[in-house]
Amino acid sequence: MIKRTLGSGGPEVSAIGLGCMGLSHGLGPAVDHGDGIALIRAAVERGITFFDTAQVYGPFTNEELVGQALAPVREQVVIATKFGFAFEGGRSTGPDSRPGNIRATVEDSLRRLGVSHIDLLYQHRVDPDVPIEDVAGTVGELVDAGKVRHFGLSEAGVDVIRRAHAVHPVTALQSEYSLFWREPEEEILPVLAELGIGFVPFAPLGKGFLTGAITPGTSFGAGDLRGRLPRFTEEARAANQSLVDLLSSVAARRGVTNAQVALAWLLSRHPSIVPIPGTTKVHRLLENSDAVDVGLSPEDLAELTEASGRIEILGDRYPKEMQRWINR
Repeated sequence: MIKRTLGSGGPEVSAIGLGCMGLSHGLGPAVDHGDGIALIRAAVERGITFFDTAQVYGPFTNEELVGQALAPVREQVVIATKFGFAFEGGRSTGPDSRPGNIRATVEDSLRRLGVSHIDLLYQHRVDPDVPIEDVAGTVGELVDAGKVRHFGLSEAGVDVIRRAHAVHPVTALQSEYSLFWREPEEEILPVLAELGIGFVPFAPLGKGFLTGAITPGTSFGAGDLRGRLPRFTEEARAANQSLVDLLSSVAARRGVTNAQVALAWLLSRHPSIVPIPGTTKVHRLLENSDAVDVGLSPEDLAELTEASGRIEILGDRYPKEMQRWINR
């Protein structure tokens, strides 16, 4: 596994990380605890050193799983988690990045992960009620105290990124980015390059759509977030199939999979981009990690970039009740 550095001053990590959310949250019932540990340790054996979790995944159970799985190799890996929600009765009730809540919930994350420090701590969503300067200052205090190594943001806009970075250096931004969602190219990526901030795309496979495994006839089980997303209605899946067909044509020409093409395209966009595909299956983990060895030609990359840019994707990323948490 090749390595990359997150931004100009961030940690060195594997070029592809592992998003651990789906092991506990968002894609239906949580996997068996032992199976989750086995998958994370298989990732370590494959050379993956960058693992992403969050308080809200579960909630809380994903941090415990990740911490237990990585305990034997703690010094060899980079663990990222996130703060920024309030909880009541084991459920999230919305954004809360008040300094007191940050400090308290970070202590909880340290305990659940079983670590002395968090390598990369993201604000999970921008809180419209708390100035980002207060958030960055609080995380800076945690860095000074040795409880956090690096500060990150998730789904933040340009103004928030600049204001936070002016208070405490932002190491990485995590936001959705893929051939299925290229909006960050308009404003976000140029600012990250200017400020020396790394980019960690989540959903780099379009929440599974780009793999070709999801068809207009696919049904989503209880607890699978995709069943609530406008982009995953039957009508939208049928309309967006042309993007999958584009990937399939390039993959067939290269003798690789759709997922590998999608990840290789992302890796080509900037040397400080580190996608974090998630999976619950070891064979998919191995497939994704092999994307670092896929040699797409300049012609392949140009075809993917230009053709995907002409495809009008149907459906919003989130329904209205969830969109309120994407406050840039």
